[in-house]
Amino acid sequence: MAHTELDLRERRIIEDMLKAKISVSKIAAELGRHRSTIYRDIKRNFYTDGELPYLNGYYCVMAQRQAEARRARRRKLIRLPKLRMAVITQLKEGWSPEQIAGRLAFEGHAIRVSHETIYAHVYSAEGQSEELARYLPSRRKKRRPRYARRPRGQVFPPDRSIHQRPEHVNTRETFGDWEGDLMIFERAQGNMNVASLVERKTRFAVLFRNNDRSSNHFMRKLMDVMEPLPQQARKSITFDRGFEFREWRKLKTGIGTDSWFCDPQAPWQKGSVENLNKRARRYLPRDTQLAALSNRNMRAICDRLNGTPRKCLGWRTPTEAFREELMKLR
Repeated sequence: MAHTELDLRERRIIEDMLKAKISVSKIAAELGRHRSTIYRDIKRNFYTDGELPYLNGYYCVMAQRQAEARRARRRKLIRLPKLRMAVITQLKEGWSPEQIAGRLAFEGHAIRVSHETIYAHVYSAEGQSEELARYLPSRRKKRRPRYARRPRGQVFPPDRSIHQRPEHVNTRETFGDWEGDLMIFERAQGNMNVASLVERKTRFAVLFRNNDRSSNHFMRKLMDVMEPLPQQARKSITFDRGFEFREWRKLKTGIGTDSWFCDPQAPWQKGSVENLNKRARRYLPRDTQLAALSNRNMRAICDRLNGTPRKCLGWRTPTEAFREELMKLR
């Protein structure tokens, strides 16, 4: 994993745990950091008062300010005015940070800058004072961290990895194991999207409109859709590691459905729903006006997808295969 800086929240935890006489190794484990990272930060930012030794110690706010000052000194776009102006000029021309960094490398400039450095400058105090973020193709009020501040091991723990998924799910032997994803549309649609689900054994597809990409909203909507099914027909769902699925625990507590997660950047591990998305795009292209898409329209698309014979089902349709499995549960 690439290096990421400690933030104020983490430094506050370090300060509190040091005051409680907790070892650096335990602090590192709590933060999901290597202990050398914690040792280094304490050493760099430890305050020493020559006249009042009882004030000596690690203070999170002071440590954060010192770290930010060090970063400012080493940032190229602070130290090199000509490079900074060249970058800002291209931002105002509508270039993305990736395009600017890539072009500098292509032209063989001796001094180059990474797109992450450009983003960091845009969202720094200096960049915000110049309102540089308004020139980005995709704008936010604040820069999102390159990696989530909350350790991903807590969001998607190892015991929920697709590699821990039972073999009978992998081989499609049993009914009631699903794959889930979101179909994203043009930016003009805002946060509206379409959730796609497919039952792995029968290839039965479910599509529903989702008006908000927040994880809490998505999980509530998903539970409303899945809850009418018998428990044995909704045993598990496999997702990727998108932020929309962070509240997966609600599925277990709410409707008793387990969740499994693909490896990072490995969408092929949920190939059934990826295939469904490709077929559904024939009826739901990226420029679809989702606000005008009624529940009746969605059902008609699902009926068409589920009414098509499939070779993998012995030329039965997904609807026929799904109904057969439901009959067995009675």
